[in-house]
Amino acid sequence: MKQKLLAASAAIGMSAAGAAQAECGDVTLTEMNWASSVVVTHVSKFLMEQGYGCTVTLVPSSTVPALTSVAETDEPDILTEIWTIGTPSFDELAEVGKISALTDVLLDGGLEGWYVPAYVVEANPEAGTLEGILANPDLIGNRFHNCPQGWACQRANGAKAQAFGLIDAGIEIFEHGSAETLATSIAAAYDAKEPWFGYYWEPTSVLGKYPMIKIDLGAIDVAIHACDVDPECADGRGTNKSGYPPSPVKTVVTTSFADENRDVTELMKNVQFTNEVMGGLLAWQEDNNASGEETAVYFLTNFKDVWGGWLNDDAREKLSAVLH
Repeated sequence: MKQKLLAASAAIGMSAAGAAQAECGDVTLTEMNWASSVVVTHVSKFLMEQGYGCTVTLVPSSTVPALTSVAETDEPDILTEIWTIGTPSFDELAEVGKISALTDVLLDGGLEGWYVPAYVVEANPEAGTLEGILANPDLIGNRFHNCPQGWACQRANGAKAQAFGLIDAGIEIFEHGSAETLATSIAAAYDAKEPWFGYYWEPTSVLGKYPMIKIDLGAIDVAIHACDVDPECADGRGTNKSGYPPSPVKTVVTTSFADENRDVTELMKNVQFTNEVMGGLLAWQEDNNASGEETAVYFLTNFKDVWGGWLNDDAREKLSAVLH
């Protein structure tokens, strides 16, 4: 099915390129280094190429580098998934009119926090609280699994670890090199029934597959959290306590691109996923060892009721020859 669909896609894309190319042209999309963003990006790429005749280039990135690039070069054109809470550069670029948020691409928002495997808490209930962890760090292996370098949460966790006393309790802050190694560390801990403690987020296939207990970090203070993730903030960073606020998750476009590409901009206003749908896609991707492109094909083949209304009439007609 995948090969048939991709072959048909290539054929229609070639036939439509001449007429539609002038309408769309070149588009650069971020391919962020976490799973839900990869799915959003490849679904968007497929729809743009096959429905709107665009020539799409994917730009591997993460939150901070992508926003920095937009500030300096006005590219990439579209940032398909940005978690906006505690991302000062997003607010700054929006305020000066450099970017516009098009939609909540994850309708339920993004959830972040510190987690412990359910089996650890079942065996040692005190491991289900921050107080219990600080008093008994051996229960969680004396290690906190942090985000990869370049992610906003990497800085936030460092500040929160200091504020909550993880370092003073003798808990090592271990920074992973990629999203893959962070996810693999949870899977490996589960397979061996070993301690694990660290950061993760939802929606993800990992938290759908492995039961985890979210640790209560107490009251949420948006200003404190914003300071935690801002490298320029020195006023109390790492000394004040706050949990993770739920994050609006946006698709962002440069205003220059939006002004010149209204059809594609309208498309991206409509691209939205519930956390339930996205979590299911990510679980399918993991179970089938599928690429982002393959997962996009699975979504487009099986969820026509979700994405059918995203398109304009011309794009819907072009895609009907491929997705039938």
